[in-house]
Amino acid sequence: MTESARDLARKLLAGNGIGNGGTTAGNGVKETKPVAASRPARPRRGPGRQFTDHPDVAAAVMKQSAIAAVYEQSGMPNPLFLPRTGSNDTVIRALDTDLVNFSAYNYLGLSSHPGVVRAAKEALDQYGASASASRIVSGEIPLYGRLEQRLAGIYDVGDAMVTTSGYLTNAGVIGFLLREGDVAFCDSLIHGSVVSGTQWAGCRRINFRHNDPDSLRSVLKMSRSGFDRALVVVEGHYSMDGTVGRVAELAAIAREFDCAVMVDEAHSFGVFGPTGHGIREHFGMAGADVDIWMGTLSKALGSVGGFIAADSDLIGAMKSSAPGVAMLTGAPAPSGIAAALAGLDVLEAEPERVTRLWDNARLFDAALRERELNLGDSQGTPILPVIVPGELRAGFVSATLLQRGVYAGAISAPAVPVGKERLRFFITSEHTEQQLLSTADLLAEAVTMSDQLPAAMAD
Repeated sequence: MTESARDLARKLLAGNGIGNGGTTAGNGVKETKPVAASRPARPRRGPGRQFTDHPDVAAAVMKQSAIAAVYEQSGMPNPLFLPRTGSNDTVIRALDTDLVNFSAYNYLGLSSHPGVVRAAKEALDQYGASASASRIVSGEIPLYGRLEQRLAGIYDVGDAMVTTSGYLTNAGVIGFLLREGDVAFCDSLIHGSVVSGTQWAGCRRINFRHNDPDSLRSVLKMSRSGFDRALVVVEGHYSMDGTVGRVAELAAIAREFDCAVMVDEAHSFGVFGPTGHGIREHFGMAGADVDIWMGTLSKALGSVGGFIAADSDLIGAMKSSAPGVAMLTGAPAPSGIAAALAGLDVLEAEPERVTRLWDNARLFDAALRERELNLGDSQGTPILPVIVPGELRAGFVSATLLQRGVYAGAISAPAVPVGKERLRFFITSEHTEQQLLSTADLLAEAVTMSDQLPAAMAD
């Protein structure tokens, strides 16, 4: 929760009279009454009002109203929840104009690829819009097994499992495999879905410094012996910072301390490796170097959902028994599975898409550095953060770009630390050199303009 949210929470709680009461005795000593006796009657909120004074709800409503007011008063377009038409491609249609789009992780341009769209339509005609039940009780559609076998082959492991959501994949798998007495050792920049999974599991979560093998070794030396099962969780490509996970080194250290290893490849599958097969291909790792390879179908493959690839017994157990991701949970829509299969076909047939993606990333990275923009710790990957400290400053830059035909979203706390607000640019294989260079010019100008904002706005 941000500081402003905490302050609001305190005010709300104080306004409700919640807190320990007390009286002062004749001798000047404060006597604290039992908490239950000192509290006023519980407020009645009424139908539909049960959460209006919830601190996080109230803080979010206040923040959203303030942001909307700023854009309304300034006359600038609000880039949040921007209504658009058409597919989420390199160019999108919004505000009655065409915008060069850097807010989609459609890395290879597959979400609107004719072959991918055609496969989804054919599956829609054959199987309907929904699987309408879990796979274990409703019969198998062959598409699922075909995709899972291809993913297992790519990772050189026994089996794979597709799921309806990348976020739920991390949360559900960790929630199923770990429990009280176990521990997850996580990179400090790990995705929130992993944090949710550790909360679901009831296990301990211990962070180590981002991408730091020495920090992991130190943490494991100090803490590993105090737990039963231990899982080291890292990412292949960190989505807020554009850094490359040192997966091979970290996995090797984890093995020294008898830890399992899970790699989140949400933003690295389809992006890394000569043929786009992910961080395993990038580092030349064996499939068995990692216990659980996790990825999404909604990024480079242009579909929706998630997957894990692992030992066949582990996958079999999760398919039948893991709540939230498989057991009695509706299967992903057949059209999405067909789209992902077709996306793999395109990736295999057109590896030049991966080459173009990285050429574009290097071009844009160089252009931004030439213009002396702050790219944080990014490493020239297809995710390029431009640090613009101050939530209103970052929003101003995003809105200014939007006025000039470029769409790039601003990211603020709690997704990133206060003072590290940023615009995040996703590069695709389909961006043109002109789009990249002209955007770099516009961005540099907008950031310079934001430096002139009054201090109260910049904060």
